[in-house]
Amino acid sequence: MTRIKRGNVARSRRRKIFKLAQGFRGAHSKLFRIAKQQVIKALRYSYRGRKNRKRDFRRLWITRINAASRLEGLNYSSTIANLKKANIGINRKMLSQLAIIDAETFALIVQQTVHKS
Repeated sequence: MTRIKRGNVARSRRRKIFKLAQGFRGAHSKLFRIAKQQVIKALRYSYRGRKNRKRDFRRLWITRINAASRLEGLNYSSTIANLKKANIGINRKMLSQLAIIDAETFALIVQQTVHKS
């Protein structure tokens, strides 16, 4: 049986890992075995991070809506409850944007929901 050389295959496999490990510090971007472990860990963190980002943004929107609705004399939960009762289907992201960019419109929406319920 003849010897099979893996030069191209092994090199391309390593190059793929090193490309993903660019910017890692020290041996984490220089040595293949360590770089591979760190790339796997980084990919695991990035997967988790994508889930956390959605969570964090929703928390931020809720905080902004709460702050803006307190200026109108309501709290967050009653504002959302009133919006649901009044059949106003604006999501939290848009509500928080309204609260920041156009506070008068946000106040108008909140006041309409108070009168309808």
